[in-house]
Amino acid sequence: MQTKAPPEFRKTAETFAAGAKTLAQRYFVSPEIFAEEQKIIFSTQWMLVGHQSQIAKAGDYFTAEVAGESLIVVRDKDGEVRGFYNVCRHRGTRLREVETGHVTAIQCPYHAWTYGLDGRLIGAPHMDDVPGFDKADYSLNAVNLALWEGFIFVNLADSPTPLKEWFAPVAGKFSYWNLPKLLSAKRIEYDVRANWKLIFENYSECYHCPGVHPTLAKLTPYDSAENDLSEGPFLGGFMPIIKGHSLTMSGNACALPVGDINAEDFHRVFYYSIFPNMLLSMHPDYVMVHQLWPQTPERTLILCDWFFHPEAAGVRDPSYNPDDAIAFWDTTNKQDWHVCELSQQGIASRAYQPGPYSPRESIPAAWDEYYLRQMT
Repeated sequence: MQTKAPPEFRKTAETFAAGAKTLAQRYFVSPEIFAEEQKIIFSTQWMLVGHQSQIAKAGDYFTAEVAGESLIVVRDKDGEVRGFYNVCRHRGTRLREVETGHVTAIQCPYHAWTYGLDGRLIGAPHMDDVPGFDKADYSLNAVNLALWEGFIFVNLADSPTPLKEWFAPVAGKFSYWNLPKLLSAKRIEYDVRANWKLIFENYSECYHCPGVHPTLAKLTPYDSAENDLSEGPFLGGFMPIIKGHSLTMSGNACALPVGDINAEDFHRVFYYSIFPNMLLSMHPDYVMVHQLWPQTPERTLILCDWFFHPEAAGVRDPSYNPDDAIAFWDTTNKQDWHVCELSQQGIASRAYQPGPYSPRESIPAAWDEYYLRQMT
């Protein structure tokens, strides 16, 4: 579904290797480029929409909006996670208005056409007398859906690369973090007045940490990053945590370890960006995940979940205190969103020109390069 990129895309990609500089202004403010991103990237690539724990039982569902399309993600009676366009096959009515819930079937609010959890049309009032009408011809339109480590991804393309192949470079890399079994203790939505790319670039470096995150900088040295994924759609690595501490308000661990964490990694936090809308932050005692949903060139909706061991909330874990981690990162997130908004404001100025990246910003530079390749 890709289209030929305009000359400015090709020119920027060709000159990037001459010197690692920030992207040109148009990539952060142009409605035309934003529309191209929605068409070239968000309509054709695998997008994170949630975690399997959100729909634990048959009939549980949530809706998601991807590149302007409303989707229903539901667990069927056989326990399979399915995805459908939120569109009735009769006259196109939006089927589900409520974002999350539980249903025994999916019924259109207009003329009561009813669909099973597997998408089959099972009820269509007064249609039996229509010549040639067959319910089998009017199942809900399915969307490509697959799971990786318990996370649910969808892809709007007609024939996308299978998700398993897409994630092949990191196959098994995170298995000991127990990601499929974790449960979200809380979700916070942030409405950030900044371009989605600024969020990725900010996440991918700690050059800014001493001035922007003084509390974080005390617990994990800002100049200590070790990157093990440095090109392509998966970027990042780890930073050490001061021994005996956790990234919480108290500095103490707030829950059982999320998985079989080895001794070396027990004092590390891992940060990975997964193009184009997932930020994966793995701590020994919890996992934080951001979903990024661009709304306009100057606005991004961010969904942030904090995941814990499924037994952490029980009596077996007296240390369980999720608010200790949530408060820490809610504060840190807001500090990040503030400087991203300041960046957006400055980039919009006629005085802005691309500036040079420092050696501590190699991952943002690599992210920009990958982004430009996708756009061309």
